[in-house]
Amino acid sequence: MLARINSYALNGLDGYGVSVEVDIHAGLPGIEVVGLPDTAIKESRERVRSAIKNSGYDFTPRRITVNLAPAHTKKEGPNFDLAIALGILCCTEQAGVDEHRKPLDTVGEYTFLGELSLSGEVSKINGVMPMLIAARERGVKKIVVPSANANEARYIRGIDVYAVSSLKEAAALIDGKQSAPIEKSDIATCSATATKEDLKYVKGQYAAKRALEIAAAGGHNILMIGSPGGGKTMLAKCLPGILPDMTEEETLETTKIHSVAGILDAYSGIVTTRPFRTPHHTSSRIALTGGGSGARPGEVSFAHNGVLFLDELPEYPRAVLEILRQPLEDGVIAVSRAVRSVEYPANFMLVAGMNPCPCGYYGSAKHQCTCSPSQIQKYMSRISGPLLDRIDLHIEVDEVNYDDLTDKSDAESSAAVKDRVNAARAVQTERYKGTGVHSNSKMTGEMIKNYCALDSDGEKILQNAFDKLGLSARAYTRILKVARTIADLDGKSRISARHIAEAVMYRSLDKAVH
Repeated sequence: MLARINSYALNGLDGYGVSVEVDIHAGLPGIEVVGLPDTAIKESRERVRSAIKNSGYDFTPRRITVNLAPAHTKKEGPNFDLAIALGILCCTEQAGVDEHRKPLDTVGEYTFLGELSLSGEVSKINGVMPMLIAARERGVKKIVVPSANANEARYIRGIDVYAVSSLKEAAALIDGKQSAPIEKSDIATCSATATKEDLKYVKGQYAAKRALEIAAAGGHNILMIGSPGGGKTMLAKCLPGILPDMTEEETLETTKIHSVAGILDAYSGIVTTRPFRTPHHTSSRIALTGGGSGARPGEVSFAHNGVLFLDELPEYPRAVLEILRQPLEDGVIAVSRAVRSVEYPANFMLVAGMNPCPCGYYGSAKHQCTCSPSQIQKYMSRISGPLLDRIDLHIEVDEVNYDDLTDKSDAESSAAVKDRVNAARAVQTERYKGTGVHSNSKMTGEMIKNYCALDSDGEKILQNAFDKLGLSARAYTRILKVARTIADLDGKSRISARHIAEAVMYRSLDKAVH
């Protein structure tokens, strides 16, 4: 007897249907899985065998062939355990048949996802949300997921999702025993998790906080340079608290990536706070961009719609830093391997911190620098010009004086700054409506021409900076984008000379590196 059970698989973030075909025939007892399975799927033979027995069913002592169609695509992970086990039960007429031993129509109504434990329990799997979205778009009406993934699945509307905790519960569904789908939740009702760091606790650093506000308002990349202990890391950790709340589209995009990677919180089931990723400077290229045998996403994708913070920027290997150039420009990262090529979103804000020299005290008013000019130059040159071009704001973080540290009053809170950021982002959302662009940092050349016109005074300031700092064409456009954001924060429709002058001030490191 032949049984077909519907399942689903992933290629990157794109889901596609898989038909699990099970055939039992005469021959030496055993299970053979074909259809380009990986090691995890091949090992499912033993999980399925034990799960069937420990669930109270009989396991046939005959030859079992399992085909995962389409056979030309590589299948990975334990997602097919439940479908394979149900296919065997249907073939042996222990499930999916009526009292006359005729197959029930309910077998083809459901799509099954789930890993089986040896006891027959259905375990949590990765990538449920992108598979549900893809299944809904392809007309699937009913899908069965592990109970541990229920919180993640409840946010996808337009498809009935059933949560099961055991093989027996799944078998009951295809036997026609009614079970209610899980109750859906609205993303709009999810509140963002409060950030731990608040700008009101940052003493001094007024110029740095101003630059951080501009970066948040326009989605700009920012580099902070200063002596150790000046507060660069604390400032970076405050950034998520002043970024605009995530839209529903951004929430789903980010949750899909975290779901595929297995880093999604099972209790909340959704990402409502903008990610803040801080990979260590010893991280490999694959850890940062993604890859490996399964072409998994990396840190640049985990930071999608959020912040990627690279502390001690010059300590990262040059080859690792140069990889960032493409996603910073395009907002996506392509991961190509021998068996597959996938593209992950990587639209993040880059926030970086660094010391001005190896010892950290070049230019300090309190400590003496012990580095030679050649050491300083070598240290600064670890950051290439093309990468620096893609960082919109360069800000020097000064050492905090004693009076600022002992001041008992709180500075301006993150909530107050966030209100101004939201107002500026609202202007940008209205300005770029229908274009797919949501912030000034993503303006196209045509948009720059339309929205960044300068008066004669602004042109003079920018020309003078271009000549003296040796700016590139990319740095020129970055200055215009930052100036546009400063004008938005100022509530002005046109960019003035004052806005250009402030934007130019944030390009001070260009000459130092070049």
